[in-house]
Amino acid sequence: MSGRSRHAALIWSGWLLSLAVCLLLWHLASTRHLNLAVVTFEYVPAPLEVLRAAWDLLHSPKLQNHLSSSLARVAAGFALAAVAGIGLGLAIGRSAWVRTALLPPLEIARPIPAVAWIPLSILMFPSSEASMVFITFVGALFPILLSTIHGVNSVDQRLVASARSLGTGPWRLFAQVILPSAAPGILTGLTIGIGTCWFCLVTAEMISGQYGIGYYTWESYTVQNYANIVVGMLLIGFLGLGSSALVQWSGSRLMPWYRPGGRP
Repeated sequence: MSGRSRHAALIWSGWLLSLAVCLLLWHLASTRHLNLAVVTFEYVPAPLEVLRAAWDLLHSPKLQNHLSSSLARVAAGFALAAVAGIGLGLAIGRSAWVRTALLPPLEIARPIPAVAWIPLSILMFPSSEASMVFITFVGALFPILLSTIHGVNSVDQRLVASARSLGTGPWRLFAQVILPSAAPGILTGLTIGIGTCWFCLVTAEMISGQYGIGYYTWESYTVQNYANIVVGMLLIGFLGLGSSALVQWSGSRLMPWYRPGGRP
């Protein structure tokens, strides 16, 4: 076994051991109804109960509708946020007057939580589907926007000066120097943004009365089906993990010159 393979095997072993320890602690706390001063596990379902609920959901005809609805909403909200966040971030990072005109209202809107946008989104959009996409859009927009601005501001000005001294025009300077240099920061924002899309999904699908993983989780809470709540939470976690990995993998393919941590 090569050194790289041995290192990968050690990482996977560490991850599996960490998950096994978490499952064991969860099992002990829930089966023994651990009751501490600040937290109680009296009503928390055990891992086996959650596994049975997950098996039932896997064989339910509603699973496909739940998954397809949530994936479509997250994909639409993330795509819109990526276009708007990257476009605005590049403009704000490169233009002083655009920064002066747009950054103040965006900074005021940024701390507003997604749940606070629900009443306004219902008033703004005629359909609940558009409202839910808007909530996921808001969740992803600001991480992408701020990371893009930071990426543009972090471009080494010596590279810019060198390119200008060689006669590079504004558009080629942007395409060949600024955008590639800012791309790692943009990728970081996209990775965070896709995660916040899933984070806002439960909030968004509170509007819905039909399908979605967030709706499934919220409905399970209202009918006190505790095992299904955990199933919905874990499903959102796995979907968020997978989509973040997909964004990072796509970014690494589009940026062959970039290696995180400076590794060759």
